Amino acid sequence: MPLWRALTVFRLASLAYVCVLAIRDSDRYAHPYAVGTLLLVMIIWTGVTAIGYARPAWRRWPLLLADLGVVLAVVLATPWVVGRAALATGVPTMGVAWMAGPVLAWAVSGGRRRGTIAALLVAGADLTTRERIGQSSFTGVILMLLAGVVVGHMARLAASAEERLQRAVELEAATRERERLARGIHDSVLQVLALVQRRGADLPGEAGELARLAGEQEVALRALIAGASPTAAVHPDGPEAAAVDLRTLLGRYASPAVALSAPATPVPLPRRVAGELAAATGAALDNVGRHAGGRAWVLIEDEGATVTVSIRDEGPGIPDGRLAEAAAQGRLGVTQSIRGRVAELGGTVRIVSAPEAGTEIELTVPRTRR
Repeated sequence: MPLWRALTVFRLASLAYVCVLAIRDSDRYAHPYAVGTLLLVMIIWTGVTAIGYARPAWRRWPLLLADLGVVLAVVLATPWVVGRAALATGVPTMGVAWMAGPVLAWAVSGGRRRGTIAALLVAGADLTTRERIGQSSFTGVILMLLAGVVVGHMARLAASAEERLQRAVELEAATRERERLARGIHDSVLQVLALVQRRGADLPGEAGELARLAGEQEVALRALIAGASPTAAVHPDGPEAAAVDLRTLLGRYASPAVALSAPATPVPLPRRVAGELAAATGAALDNVGRHAGGRAWVLIEDEGATVTVSIRDEGPGIPDGRLAEAAAQGRLGVTQSIRGRVAELGGTVRIVSAPEAGTEIELTVPRTRR
């Protein structure tokens, strides 16, 4: 963050100012050699903080507390090394502007509150070194407090702006990738689906049914890549938040091959949650039709805070590692159509399968979005 680099520049500049004052007033100090030792400590510590605060992993409490402790020690040593007689004649304390370093560091790391705490501690130590506390003494305290508050506020604003910028960059990257994929899909998949729909529209039997399904998938895919998906995010108070009966949506899957068991009373869910859960159920039933002979049992369980839909078949089961292998091959039916949908709703998916013993998939979603 640029504020940490600015803090390093401030500490170097304030240290140079302290050195100039020490050279100017060297003949007025009570213990000149002690002043030289204190300056050496200040120089070394300034280098330590410059290196430490430059590394994000080190900007933690150990360094922050050590920084405050060193500065407080320097400030409290001032009456002895400078001498109270010299201080009474107007000789500056050893800290001067340098002692504001930890105040600014605390403010940058934790905002206004942390900066105010550090300012009060440093200002209190500075006041204890003075023989007489006048208006000028309180002016320094007020300036220290203002520095902690203002810099802390600026640090919070900068962090918030950086987060928003990062989100905007990620959104732009996702939009570009979506546009790239949309162009590829339009030039390949959509063209094939449209061709199948046109060529098979007038054919009888299953060929005509396949053409009709291809046409439906073409429309759905065009809506998806255009950003008009029916399951897109909606305002929580909009019409999509209205409750619908899950039994109605899943009832369309019932057939002689698919047995549906549901509670006698409605199972209300927000429209988007119900739609996504029904779509995930449909994807699971599609897998049953392709791999398990099409015979399935669907059970709806309303558990109050959550709703669970179980899909069970008597197929050959899923071999170990098959789901991971399918995902690696780009077959994302379970990964995206089922697990992805349920995960976006804050729910969980449990798959139980054994060779020649069938498969059971449990889709559990919270009644309200977490």
